Amino acid sequence: MRNEALVGYLLHQRPYQEKRALYYLFSQQHGVIHGVGKKGAPLFMPLQLFATGKRDLKTFSQINIASQTAIQTDNVQEDSPSTVLEAVLPYGNISGQHQYAALYINEILWRLLPTDDPMPILWQHYQISLQQLKQPLTSHELRLCLRQFEQYLFTELGFTLSLTHDNVENPIETNGVYRFLPDVGLLPIVQHSTESEHLDSTSGQTVFKGADIIEMAHLGITEMTLNHWSKLHRHLIDHLLDYQPLQSRLLWLQQQRYQ
Repeated sequence: MRNEALVGYLLHQRPYQEKRALYYLFSQQHGVIHGVGKKGAPLFMPLQLFATGKRDLKTFSQINIASQTAIQTDNVQEDSPSTVLEAVLPYGNISGQHQYAALYINEILWRLLPTDDPMPILWQHYQISLQQLKQPLTSHELRLCLRQFEQYLFTELGFTLSLTHDNVENPIETNGVYRFLPDVGLLPIVQHSTESEHLDSTSGQTVFKGADIIEMAHLGITEMTLNHWSKLHRHLIDHLLDYQPLQSRLLWLQQQRYQ
């Protein structure tokens, strides 16, 4: 590409030389792309820029906050209305605990998404999630926002969670107990009812009661099923990350410790 106009959101950055940074950009046109540009690009704000380069690492120039017109269309004109970077706060109206949630979304995207793979549907849901995080949310609403976004991410990555049948296509039984393996599915396990309640914590396995799985399949991600979905999604995220820690999760835990 040569001076190609892009619209996107900054997911992650690292220092690169004295006045430049290495950027991971989630673009509307090409999905995640890597590039080098002038330091100062803000998180959680739509950016318009120009990208040049044939290799994986592009050169980013003229990085500005995108106008609403630029976001709504695929065409970004060099003279479109924009706001200079210095006038924007780093977190763009996302404050408090919501910052940690937004950082979490950014981290799972830049660590899990392939480069140069357009994902327009996920890009739209990313924008929607950021708008939700700019609003006052209860703890349950915040968790619902994250679980719903994770589900769209799993779909884009090719993971379809089947909750109606186990790994050998037998229907989920209400009184059954199942272990979830990301590459296999739900495996029925033989366990006394008095022991199944403690299996999760003692064995480190991700275990669900059949009745809970049926409720998840019937209701989807709701406040009633939120804890079960959170457990399932966390296990799948950890698997996709090869069980490497998330920095945003560590920051969240540290913040909770000092409250």
